[in-house]
Amino acid sequence: MTTFEEEVERTVAFLKAGKTILYPTDTIWGVGCDATSSRACEKVYIAKQRPKNKSLIVLVDSVERLQDYVVNVPAIACDLIKAAKKPLSIIYAEGKNLARNVSADKSVCIRVVNHDFCKEVIRRLGKPITSTSANLSGQPSPLTYNDITEEMKQSVDYTVQLYHDIMERPKSSTIIRLFEDNTFEIVRS
Repeated sequence: MTTFEEEVERTVAFLKAGKTILYPTDTIWGVGCDATSSRACEKVYIAKQRPKNKSLIVLVDSVERLQDYVVNVPAIACDLIKAAKKPLSIIYAEGKNLARNVSADKSVCIRVVNHDFCKEVIRRLGKPITSTSANLSGQPSPLTYNDITEEMKQSVDYTVQLYHDIMERPKSSTIIRLFEDNTFEIVRS
């Protein structure tokens, strides 16, 4: 049985090498890569058979890191993140320091992740990672590791070897679009 520490190190090594991973998040299992690498992001689109006009969610390990990847973080963002009862992904008007193909336009959708494994991987990588549900585009999102198809498992470079037997019934994050005047709209609840 692999340890948490060994699995974090192994996952970070794959990400640093520009590889794709299948991994647990604070919502559902995701497919991800280094969000600053266009080549790695391209591999995620291919693995999921995802249209290029559908952006990827980006995960960071802390609210403070938003400044590194968002051109203008509206003041209300931190309050919304702290008040959220469940995982909250926020679409900001303009991203920066990310792979050009993370987003179909200038906007960027970022979630401050609240999952020990994800946080540690992102912290050690020193960069954000992408997150998109572990299914082929257009198929239902798998809620547990056992729901992920073999085809999806085979399409990534590495599968995290922890949390396979956790049977919580998670769901996707809430997504809101945040405007620079501190208003927002709910995109997915």
